[in-house]
Amino acid sequence: MNKKYFVKLSEAEREQVFETINLKKTSATVRKRCNILLLADESTSKPIIHDEIANRCGVSDVTVYHTVKNYYLHGLDYALRARKHLKPPITPIVNGEQEARIVALACSSPPDGYSKWTVRLLTKRIVELEIVPAIGRETVRKTLKKLNLNLT
Repeated sequence: MNKKYFVKLSEAEREQVFETINLKKTSATVRKRCNILLLADESTSKPIIHDEIANRCGVSDVTVYHTVKNYYLHGLDYALRARKHLKPPITPIVNGEQEARIVALACSSPPDGYSKWTVRLLTKRIVELEIVPAIGRETVRKTLKKLNLNLT
């Protein structure tokens, strides 16, 4: 099978990779990418196949492929950089206004026939008041815990 992407590190790039590996603040992910590039480098010796690199670095062969591809297409800095999401992968269920209304409800007096609020009771009441269209008990519990609000 013909390889589509190659890694040929220049002397300056190789030096940068070694410096990055030796920094204490370098994350494990970036260190693994550095090791992948060093093992895949064709300028020093015959490179190792991707499966072997994956075994040595403790990553999947897809990670090796993407690291080599990113280096080939975008350069060393892009291949090593830590990626940041523009928005979180999972959008929060409860926003700030809804959170405030939940806290206000939890701080209010419980309904007739109950001595205190329970998480189940709060969840039921939140949906009845249409603060949130649908919400689970765990989300209510986490929201209250985040704000150090104890129902007991």
